[in-house]
Amino acid sequence: MVLATADEQGVPWATPVWFATEDHRHFFWVSDPNARHSRNIAVRPEIAIAIFDSTVPPGDAAAVYMRARAAQLTPGDIGVYARESARQGLPVWGEADVTAPAKHRLYRAAASEHFTLGPRDERVPQSV
Repeated sequence: MVLATADEQGVPWATPVWFATEDHRHFFWVSDPNARHSRNIAVRPEIAIAIFDSTVPPGDAAAVYMRARAAQLTPGDIGVYARESARQGLPVWGEADVTAPAKHRLYRAAASEHFTLGPRDERVPQSV
């Protein structure tokens, strides 16, 4: 997914991250807290998200767009991220991987609005 964040002055930044979700409302990822998007979330937690398949030809794309609020979580909240990593055959992250002195921390975005792309390139509200 792509996170759209902004700093305290409103300067935008977009960042792709690998994510995990179980309910399509809460999205988990790990990032360096010193990364630009993480610093932006610390001062302005309102974000936007786009999830799409970039391998399909233009015109065949399906995407979901969301408004969300993001935050850094405690290491004990790693469960969803760890389970999805394991399900996909990826290395499984544990609490130690997102606790200092480790480089990364766990983040979650809670989506408040969902939209899909309509047939005339309009955003269509969706309920989740």
